[in-house]
Parts: sequence; C-alpha cells; structure tokens
Amino acid sequence: MLNNLINKIPPFLKDKYFLTIVVFLVWILFLDRNNLISQFRLHQELQGHKRQMEFYLHETYNDSVALHKLMTDTAEMERVAREKYFMKRDSEDIYLMVPKPDDKK
Repeated sequence: MLNNLINKIPPFLKDKYFLTIVVFLVWILFLDRNNLISQFRLHQELQGHKRQMEFYLHETYNDSVALHKLMTDTAEMERVAREKYFMKRDSEDIYLMVPKPDDKK
C-alpha cells in the first residue's frame, strides 16, 4: 500500500535537485531572518523615509528663503510682525474678531 502510494508520486517530485530547490525557496521566503517578506517591508520603509527626507529638505529650503527675505526686507518684517505678533504703530488701533463659540444644549 505504501509502495503503491510512492509509485503514484511524479518522478520530478522525487528528484533530489528539485527537493533541494523547494527547500531552499521555502527557507529564503519564510524562515530566514532576512527573508523576502521582511526585505519587502524594509524596502517600503526606506522609500517612506526617502519621501520624508525630500519633504524636509524642501521645507528647509522654503524656510531659509523666507528667513532671508525676512532679514533683508523691512516691509516683510513689518508684515510678519503685524500678522503673527499683532504689533501695531502708536497711531493705530487693532480690533480682533473672535468667533463666538457655538452653544451646545
């Protein structure tokens, strides 16, 4: 009965080279510490870090341009002081419009 079952297995599945390749592929795909699944995840993570690095390099460039403009242009300095820090000239009055919070009942 066991002999009959063994005879029904196709010959290429009994080949030692085929079995070695299958074991090697299973080992590489799933069992190894550096398997292909973890390599794919690491590659995705690396791509995310590269995109993040490009974003921060772009933001750093924009901030350095804005800082240079702020340090060299007095009109820009006045605009930032008025908008961001609510500074005013002595002869001016500033009125802030604050929205009323919604009453929730």
